[in-house]
Amino acid sequence: MRLRSLRKRERALIVIAVVIVVFSVISARLFLWPPTDSPASVDAVVALGGDPGQRNAYEAIALADSGYAPIAVISLGGEPPAPCPRSRKIRVACFRANPLDTRGEAEYVATLAAHHGWKRLIIVPERTQTTRARLLFERCTTATLLWVPVSDPVSRLAYDVVYEWAALFKALVVKPAC
Repeated sequence: MRLRSLRKRERALIVIAVVIVVFSVISARLFLWPPTDSPASVDAVVALGGDPGQRNAYEAIALADSGYAPIAVISLGGEPPAPCPRSRKIRVACFRANPLDTRGEAEYVATLAAHHGWKRLIIVPERTQTTRARLLFERCTTATLLWVPVSDPVSRLAYDVVYEWAALFKALVVKPAC
């Protein structure tokens, strides 16, 4: 009787270990090492908002300054919104999405792209946000999208992965449209 109970416990522990490993591998692929692109010539570079220190904005401006685009489009997320950064080399346009989330940014950028006839965009999210942002932007625009993320601060990585699981669920199940 004890041997049977011990084997059941061992099997349960093995199943739990396999589930943890599979979940960790999926999380790593979706949020830590999502597919990304090399920068190339585009119509605009778009920085998604909400990152502390505006790292996305400064990366977008650096890419545009390097000649990849004539304009950097910066989402001003957060409360209060960060100031709109400037550049001496290229145009910088800032906006505040409504709703103030990645879906709102995708909708706004899709409208801009349609209005200006932009066919190719570089999107600069945080690395953990890339998978979900790709899903939302591809729903909203027909422009070709290149993904050049910035790395998340290591101190926020665990929080960001948990947040992205919840936000991805929301994008797939709760609000599946653009």
